[in-house]
Amino acid sequence: MTTPKDEIRDVELRERLTPEQYRVTQQQATEAAFSGKYVDHKQDGTYTCVVCANPLFRSDEKYDSGSGWPSFWLPLAGDRVHTKLDESHGMRREEVLCANCGAHLGHLFPDGPPQSGNRFCINSASLDFVPKDD
Repeated sequence: MTTPKDEIRDVELRERLTPEQYRVTQQQATEAAFSGKYVDHKQDGTYTCVVCANPLFRSDEKYDSGSGWPSFWLPLAGDRVHTKLDESHGMRREEVLCANCGAHLGHLFPDGPPQSGNRFCINSASLDFVPKDD
């Protein structure tokens, strides 16, 4: 059941986010492979949730998976993201969500590098970036 508070939040998000950011974070869409602004991004800093600014991933844990989306082998402080089973589109995957606001970020796959074995495959549209202070 939608409440007036939910409707106000939805209007605010539609005004603040780009249409693609809204589709990805609120409607579980996926941006096209190799199209996101952070796929080849190499700057030092922290990737944050585009909806609530929750710090999610450090650039130190980002790697080139060749998948076409920003990939990380570890989130910041285990409680920044959470996962849930996603059986949409005839697949069985683990959806990655912002633990603070519930925004859809991407999916988790067990084919990552040896450090963790995990690949957090994240949509650029769900992220902002805060450069590391030098």
